[in-house]
Amino acid sequence: MSKRKKPSKKKLKHSLNHIIQKVFTSHPETSLTHKQVCSLIDVREGALRKLTYSVLEDLVQSNFLKSAGHGKYELNTATNYLEGIIQLTQRGAGYVILDDSKTSDIFIHPKNINQALDGDRVKVQMINKKNNSKLEGSIVDVIERERTQFVGTIKSNEKFAFLIPDNSRVGTDIYLPKEKLNGAKHGDKALVKITKWPKSADSPYGEVIESLGNEGGNNTEMISILVNQGIEYTFPDAVLTQAESVGMGLDPKEVDKRRDFRSITTFTIDPLDAKDFDDAISFKRLKNGNIEVGVHIADVSHYVQPGTPMDVEALKRSNSVYLVDRVIPMLPEQLSNLACSLRPNEDKFSFSAVFEMDESGTIHSRWFGKTVIHSNRRFTYEQAQEIIEGATGDYSNEIIILDKIAKILRKNRLNSGAMNIESEEVRFRLDDEGHPDEVVIKRSKDAHKLVEEFMLLANKNVAEFITSRGKAGSKIPFIYRCHDKPNPEKTALFNLFIQKFGYQIDLEDENKISKNINKLLSDVRLKNEYSIIQTMAIRSMAKAIYDTQNIGHYGLAFETYTHFTSPIRRYADLVVHRVLQEELTHKNHRYGATLDDVCKRISRMERKAVEAERESTKYFQTLFVVDKIGEVFDGTVSGIAEFGMFVRMDDNQCEGMVPISEIPGDRFSFDVESYCIRGARHKKEYTIGDKVKVRIYEVSTRKRTIDLEMV
Repeated sequence: MSKRKKPSKKKLKHSLNHIIQKVFTSHPETSLTHKQVCSLIDVREGALRKLTYSVLEDLVQSNFLKSAGHGKYELNTATNYLEGIIQLTQRGAGYVILDDSKTSDIFIHPKNINQALDGDRVKVQMINKKNNSKLEGSIVDVIERERTQFVGTIKSNEKFAFLIPDNSRVGTDIYLPKEKLNGAKHGDKALVKITKWPKSADSPYGEVIESLGNEGGNNTEMISILVNQGIEYTFPDAVLTQAESVGMGLDPKEVDKRRDFRSITTFTIDPLDAKDFDDAISFKRLKNGNIEVGVHIADVSHYVQPGTPMDVEALKRSNSVYLVDRVIPMLPEQLSNLACSLRPNEDKFSFSAVFEMDESGTIHSRWFGKTVIHSNRRFTYEQAQEIIEGATGDYSNEIIILDKIAKILRKNRLNSGAMNIESEEVRFRLDDEGHPDEVVIKRSKDAHKLVEEFMLLANKNVAEFITSRGKAGSKIPFIYRCHDKPNPEKTALFNLFIQKFGYQIDLEDENKISKNINKLLSDVRLKNEYSIIQTMAIRSMAKAIYDTQNIGHYGLAFETYTHFTSPIRRYADLVVHRVLQEELTHKNHRYGATLDDVCKRISRMERKAVEAERESTKYFQTLFVVDKIGEVFDGTVSGIAEFGMFVRMDDNQCEGMVPISEIPGDRFSFDVESYCIRGARHKKEYTIGDKVKVRIYEVSTRKRTIDLEMV
């Protein structure tokens, strides 16, 4: 009979380190002696007591603890406190993303999570900061819960129940007393709210807010996606009440204060299913031969005042969320689809950027201000595109001239180094029951680019105007849309990837990277690998964020840029409208340091919206192929990982995964340096862009996964 091996002294010390940290973070204002610590953690053996003393002294040396005199120790609250957002991994550990973006993320061991949940704003104390080890810390306090409501599955017995959250990164199950089930049964999906979390409890306590019935169903799954991202899908009563008080009529006194564009040709160009029209374009030929182009934006700031319930809720949401089968608006529909929406044949308040320009795109003057407009016609992108391609109809001359100017503006941007990205979006056509019956790839055409160029023009000029008005040493507090230069490591990886197709670009001059990528994309536009190369080019770029410190927008090649044109669906634009109006009138700017927090909030919520939209697409992809199990498809390898490779099927653009252990013909492994999957014996390689043939063998709508096997 073999003896059980004792843990090493090093492992014991490491374990004691975590236990003692938890003791002091749970009692932040208490001084404890060595004897008291041993008693609290039930250490009696002499050798272990000696080791405990050694750990206490180490924690003093690392500044986690401080000596309180007379052999006592206490938490060192004077140093090493940092704040940030915690992101949990599926294994229970976490990383705190600090407010100071220049500092590396701080690793949090599962034992030091201390009741923090994924996305919470936390206070963290450093444990070590050694040269050869990653930064590690311990959660001292949860400053703000990111969310308290979760969707999951009820698991119950005779005495109590638990909610098992759909999102495995939540980090804990939620305890539900029987009297708090509110009709929910074992196996039901439910929306649960955390009510308390006692210090002594491993799991938080909660109650069922809404039973969603048995697992499955589009509505249940969409609610689950939203809640697990911390996105509200219903409005509070106070917000709805305020929104319902907003009428459709315009106050004549307010109309008299504004520049009147109602007699000038004005129209909107939007998607077929759009309801929230937040931008319109007006066109007027001037006597000198130039053109007056007005970019008119829904004047949300007139209806949503700072500090009101609608404003507080709009900041909380930060943006509208566009799932496959529904929109979760930032503002109630009374505003987003009715009062603010620039609907045809209705007088509307707007905030406008008006340009006098010639047909070569040269701007001769610009004006910003509050206006009243009347949209003469609502175009869909398809209708505008038909006119651009030669059809005749309403305002065809205006659209043709605007398209000509837009093409010049776009060419100038690209010549300045802007990225030439042709967007491709996977969309679904849904039947009457909400089931996807067709996959559609939406690509940008000239009509989309026409609208895009004039919106970019307005955004850029508003940013330039505000920036130029700031006095030396006293800049106007403002929200910029920033896009940093590419990370050299990511662009090097992109270069490695395209070498597989026989291409290579010069990365030496960072100012020419975008131009070199544009040339590559132009060269391969008609080739099969174009889509995957463009996708990888986008992934190699930095993510755009909101910030009060302007660093420019690399992807657009603009030195100064903001978001002004979509206040119905973005809070950033609403703030920009307020700042611009303040500068145009009383110049008394209400925003100050608080804008930094607003930028962090809206940037974070934008990422959550993107994740929700991505997961929604994955869910509908699984719905689309759930009845195609056993069918064979041609596909393209779209991603490589240690556990397998992702394949995008060519016919339906749905993505699934082939586990590395299931690739036939050899024993395959992931090669990090070459970024490929390689066989041990025959050295066969699979990498991004490879053409393969796969069979669908399992689909899970709940997990949003499509499992594939090689044919």
